[in-house]
Amino acid sequence: MWNETYEKLSNYDKGEFRRLCNYLMSHTYLVRDVYKPDKQWTEPNNDYRMINRMFEVMREYFSVSGWSLERDENYGVISLTSEFEHNRLRMDRFTTLFLYTCRLIYEEGREQGDNLHIVHTYTGEVVEKMRLLGLLDKGKTTQKERLEAQRTLAHFNIIQKTETTAWNPDGNGVLIFPSILSIITNQGINDMMSELEELRAENAESAAHLDAEDAESLAHLDAEDAESLASSYAEEQEVVE
Repeated sequence: MWNETYEKLSNYDKGEFRRLCNYLMSHTYLVRDVYKPDKQWTEPNNDYRMINRMFEVMREYFSVSGWSLERDENYGVISLTSEFEHNRLRMDRFTTLFLYTCRLIYEEGREQGDNLHIVHTYTGEVVEKMRLLGLLDKGKTTQKERLEAQRTLAHFNIIQKTETTAWNPDGNGVLIFPSILSIITNQGINDMMSELEELRAENAESAAHLDAEDAESLAHLDAEDAESLASSYAEEQEVVE
């Protein structure tokens, strides 16, 4: 039983057990390697190592109340998910699309990445890719949308900024962690890309019968189409509230 194992822990470990359980319930994901902007290098995450050491007792503890603690040792990701739908966070439209685009960038960049499975990008690159994919309403975005999307994803250890300063409205260097693979699977990426291509083909065919102004408006996907696609394949963003 988990409580018998827990009672054998030292007072220090019991304190860490409680702290880290609360951390996981707030942040959902924990990654093995984190970037230190002040030192400009990546180093092992001490919290990850501590959970790894107490993993079995923590998993049993969470399972009692309907939570599932999982560990991917290859990519270095620990995740906590609930069996109950009401404990899921519903991200807003822009954050969902920003997340989806980060997942595409991660897929494109991880083959060239190092063995830490971390991909580097910039806010501007993410937004530009969203624009090229037709995921932005009228091709535009606001500073508030960008800031809130990045702060949300950073809170759940999906991305991290590379600067020591606060998130910059004009953009940041961004590290995409392998935890993003737990939210949007490879199959989800493939399916979504296929549907995007089908929608573009349909729009191109329709545009052939319209005047130049209407054709230009079809160059981008309808916002509702983009939102619907992202929501379908982002697996409802499995992060706890």
